[in-house]
Amino acid sequence: MEHHWSARHREGFWPEWSLGFPLAWLYGVSGADITEEPRVSLKAMALAGRKKGLLQRLDAGEVVIGDGGYVIALERRGYVKAGHWTTEAAVEHPEAVRQLHREFLRAGANVLQSFTFYSSDEKLKIGGSAGNITSQQINEAACDIAREIANEGDALVAGCVSQTPAYAITKSESEVKAIIKKQLDVFVAKGVDFLIAEFFRHVEEAAWAVEVLQSSGKPVAATLCMSPEGDKHGVSPGDCAVRLVKAGAKIVGINCHLDPTCALKTVKLMKEGLEAANLKAHLMVQPLGFHTPECNREGYCVLPEFPFALESRAMTRWDMQKYAREAYNMGIRYIGGCCGFEPYHIRALAEELAPERGLLTPSFREARALG
Repeated sequence: MEHHWSARHREGFWPEWSLGFPLAWLYGVSGADITEEPRVSLKAMALAGRKKGLLQRLDAGEVVIGDGGYVIALERRGYVKAGHWTTEAAVEHPEAVRQLHREFLRAGANVLQSFTFYSSDEKLKIGGSAGNITSQQINEAACDIAREIANEGDALVAGCVSQTPAYAITKSESEVKAIIKKQLDVFVAKGVDFLIAEFFRHVEEAAWAVEVLQSSGKPVAATLCMSPEGDKHGVSPGDCAVRLVKAGAKIVGINCHLDPTCALKTVKLMKEGLEAANLKAHLMVQPLGFHTPECNREGYCVLPEFPFALESRAMTRWDMQKYAREAYNMGIRYIGGCCGFEPYHIRALAEELAPERGLLTPSFREARALG
């Protein structure tokens, strides 16, 4: 579907597809008024245990909208310490994490990621900001919060692990896997819907993480923070994708460090690598919400604006709509965001792809009703 964004769209009017008959189609009721509730609410479906799993949705060709960036969003709100970027707030300020989850859900997210970034005892110790809070406490609290809010809609909960200090220090496979396994045990006990290995700079470490996570029997997604140049060891995006799929990942892609333009170029190379190897996997992209056209493989961390002056690089909703459409046209069906993505950015993704998804976000429905 091609959009022609006129001046009146840019001034805040609703997209043309949302006016008139599509609303009745989206609600599944002939001639339905925009204030009328769907026949079965998303909350009722969730409580009735009728949620479809991630692979079930992706295999059917559905669009899955991910959530956005938690550590930067919560740092800006006063709950996370910059530099450490660890997730004690899940224990110390659960109300803040709960509210941000709810905002992403209302914006249209189909997935709520557990607020467990960098949540290993080793990383907490290096950061020096954990006090007496353990990774197990954080991971348990984060899963509980995500599940509570996911059950308010039709969202899935993802248990998330990220790169470890052990890989950079020792390159020990056994140490890395032990750290990942410790987090996995909590995720399994808490009944997350699927698992994400994210924010890995080296495909070797990411593959180790995938091998541990897939032992749970739950679907595993794996995303690297890299440019078209490849990972930190120079492994090409295509080869990275192949290694992750062979390790057991069902969804592969890119997250963080670089903007959507760069991320989509990298996912394209990953897709080509899988096709050349005759392997299949779903594609996923969760880039930065900042413009980083001059960045190389180091990403936005080397910018002079990082981390306290990135506002001038923030992407607009129009940028997000363009990104969502380009990702969809590439064949990517898991589309979300990472650092810099606020709920209104996720709302822009969800509304851009509403015709393909066949539903409106809660925020969109309620705004129309009030208008």
